[in-house]
Amino acid sequence: MDEPRIALLNAAHAAADTRRNFEREVDAELVEFHAPSGELPSSFAFDGCVVTGSSASVYWDKPWIGRLKEWVGEAVEAGLPFLGICYGHQLLANVLGGQVEAMGEYEIGYRTIHRTDESRLLAGIDEDFTAFTTHSDHVRRAPPGATVFARNDYGIHGFRKGRVFAVQFHPEYDREMARTVTEGKDLDDERIDAVLEGITGENYRAACETKQLFDNFLAFVEQVHPGRAVVNE
Repeated sequence: MDEPRIALLNAAHAAADTRRNFEREVDAELVEFHAPSGELPSSFAFDGCVVTGSSASVYWDKPWIGRLKEWVGEAVEAGLPFLGICYGHQLLANVLGGQVEAMGEYEIGYRTIHRTDESRLLAGIDEDFTAFTTHSDHVRRAPPGATVFARNDYGIHGFRKGRVFAVQFHPEYDREMARTVTEGKDLDDERIDAVLEGITGENYRAACETKQLFDNFLAFVEQVHPGRAVVNE
């Protein structure tokens, strides 16, 4: 197929930074919609969708979150392949019947994550891999029928259900974004300093392995088109 046309459902309030991250990492035609401003596609005429991170929580009673959930649910029903990152991971879990809740703590920084199940999204990525994380909500329970393919001691870091893939960590971050996000967190100085000290070239290079999942998702998109049966793995 030609270059995939992907709807980028940008849920971040710092929209420009998030857009740049995905434009850099996703080799596709990205059509951006800024969900907090009320922007959503008027149709499902895309090859796939990506839902980004956000400082919001999926359980907040905000009109834009409700509208985003409704559109995503309808798009999933229509057969569009989805990739959710961080907030997107939580939103897709919520839409598909999983449970998302506050952790009561913060996971932030370069962390080790364990691949618990074979998944085409993580093909070519080590069984134990490094990724940058930043979240205080998590998927407490995966959607019914979903396969959980990544975890660490903070909980679920990846699941798949049908044409929906989702990860809690941030494969799209570069070192600058990791530092900016860390410095903006309302955490004690000691914790912030410890995370900043861990944003090293070595850790970033290790985390770059996770960028492979974008190519893996696009390869899936190229095989699976709306209205056709899911390709067998």
